[in-house]
Amino acid sequence: MFTGIITGVGQIIDSQPLGDQPSHGRRLTVQAPAGYLEGVGLGDSIAINGACMTVTTFDVAASRFTIDVSAESLARTVGLVGTGHRVNLEQALRSHDRLGGHIVTGHVDGVGTVEVFEPVGESWLLRIRAPKALARFLAYKGSITVNGVSLTVNQVADAKDGSTAFDINLIPHTIEHTALGELQAGSSVNLEVDLIARYVERMLGAEGKLPVSA
Repeated sequence: MFTGIITGVGQIIDSQPLGDQPSHGRRLTVQAPAGYLEGVGLGDSIAINGACMTVTTFDVAASRFTIDVSAESLARTVGLVGTGHRVNLEQALRSHDRLGGHIVTGHVDGVGTVEVFEPVGESWLLRIRAPKALARFLAYKGSITVNGVSLTVNQVADAKDGSTAFDINLIPHTIEHTALGELQAGSSVNLEVDLIARYVERMLGAEGKLPVSA
């Protein structure tokens, strides 16, 4: 479980196939900030651009760790293929931590496309087109996770094709302390909708089908 508050920005420095078949995934080596891996153990979870991954090896002194990414995860996310680009990192939430963002699972629900990324005053306007399957989970002042970052939706506009464009305001602090500042129009981003919205949608869909208590 995560909060969407990025705790470091890393870089994928190596990517190796785990086999020679399309069903095989890849092993990624991530360079983390100095001291980032202190207290991390094998099997711990770290979200990379919003996707929850398991630490398979790590080197505290070098601030590097590896993860094994399945072909399924590679097919349903972006930003986990190739090397050289920066990625948002968040270590898993501990029971005594502050919930500074919102409840984030690290399970990517879909991939969106950046339509607008431009300065507005001291901040930046980020407009993303979300796929039709996620449209019903987006609401004004609701929460959304973009590449692992917990953000607030400022505007929602539904299109005739069922997709939805939503606006986010990024303050300078977010630009400086995450990899979102490298986005541009046409960039693909990982999206995770609000967990509470998912449960509400499920409960409303099951209305009248739930067993009645005696």
